[in-house]
Amino acid sequence: MLPAFPLLPEFKLRTASLALSAVALAGCMSLAPAPDTPPPPVPAVWSGHPESGTKGAHAGELAWQAYFTDPLLQRLIETALENNRDLRLAALRVEEASATFRIQRSDRFPAVGLGAQGGRARVPGDLNMSGRSQVGGEYRAEVGLSTWELDLWGRVRNLEDAALQRWLASDAARQAVYLALIAQVADGYLGLREIDERVAIARQTVDTREESYRIFRRRVEVGSTSKLDLIQVQTLLNQAQTLLTRLEQARATQLHALALLVGADPGPLPTKVPFDETTVLAELRAGLPSELLVSRPDIISAEHQLRASDAHIGAARAAFLPRIALTGSFGTASSDLNGLFDSGSRAWTFMPTLSLPIFDGGRRRANLELSEVRRDIAVAGYEKTIQTAFREVADALSAKHWLAEQLTIQRANLEAQSERARLAQLRYDNGSAAFLEVLDAQRDLLDAGQQLVQARRALLSSQVALYAALGGGTLAASNEVDGATSTPASIPSTR
Repeated sequence: MLPAFPLLPEFKLRTASLALSAVALAGCMSLAPAPDTPPPPVPAVWSGHPESGTKGAHAGELAWQAYFTDPLLQRLIETALENNRDLRLAALRVEEASATFRIQRSDRFPAVGLGAQGGRARVPGDLNMSGRSQVGGEYRAEVGLSTWELDLWGRVRNLEDAALQRWLASDAARQAVYLALIAQVADGYLGLREIDERVAIARQTVDTREESYRIFRRRVEVGSTSKLDLIQVQTLLNQAQTLLTRLEQARATQLHALALLVGADPGPLPTKVPFDETTVLAELRAGLPSELLVSRPDIISAEHQLRASDAHIGAARAAFLPRIALTGSFGTASSDLNGLFDSGSRAWTFMPTLSLPIFDGGRRRANLELSEVRRDIAVAGYEKTIQTAFREVADALSAKHWLAEQLTIQRANLEAQSERARLAQLRYDNGSAAFLEVLDAQRDLLDAGQQLVQARRALLSSQVALYAALGGGTLAASNEVDGATSTPASIPSTR
């Protein structure tokens, strides 16, 4: 039995198959350079702190709620994550990049529209062959396809991929702002607690010296001591009062800065017990420098910017090749509105276009060179971001190590100054030394107490800086911040 349709000769079948294969392969073509991430321009291990690579928890897998366990600090961080304007702007930039990506992605699909038009016109007799005026009309109703580019060379897909990578970069930048905000709030809270403790020490010193001034003034009145000793006691009192006023001013400034970070009034902060060496944060494992590539959001953002620049090169290369676009419509047309949908009124148009600029004054070449230069800039920015991250981690490790040593020294210094002040007071009471010796000892004792508190805070701040430098919590909770409309990572790559 013969088939219902004639068979093509074998060579025609082969030719048609080859043509279809060529079109399919062309449709998958991309002229963007292959992804090539430059190697990290940093040493493979942390120099000077080998013990930090294996001990403690992985910062990227440790959520901030598990690292900062102080309930008051947790409340402040949660308030900041809800109200901070910088974080809100970062989230809005993610939404902006998301909308830009969806706009660019729409170019991959044909734009189909429904249209209708109608009109009547009178043509004077001197403008037509009959010599008499004519009245005519035209009415149309169509479904149309408008200038849909056949993306044979991947130009549209590369532009879409560039928009996607910018979206991913903006989301990673939002995560970097998120982590930086947590670290800033924690450090600001530690700074406030430091000043509170220094204020308490200064206020206690003022109270003690006011009592000493009262006693010495009475001694001068009864003639049991000289007025010089009274002036020296007053000098001690004035110094302590000056320090107290400076610390109160610093506390107000620190509280205002914390309120700005939080984005709202932090409310009354209850008095906390003095923080000391027992107030420690979890031990963190620095790991290897290469681990920063997947845990630091700023490095991730820079890498996505690098991928976007690669995609732009592909689009710039595709501009040198022919562009094919399809335009067409299908519907009905008639000179009379009543006959618009009558039999035989079907109408259609199909207009493929092929364009290839021959001379454009070097625009396409310059555009390609611009894309390549921007990729070089992205590479340099990526490498600099890695170097900055490496330095931040190295600085935090060094600070943690040496500040611990300083804290031990400051603690010993405070004990020595306390004993010195006790002995100087005892020598003065026994008449073996002038009050100037007591004056110097009391002044140094106050300084030693203040420096010990500062050393404790600096050590805790170094631990906060290390948590942020290692990309703390990025792997544990990468989508905690409200504001992103969808997860960019869920969008498949267009390559």
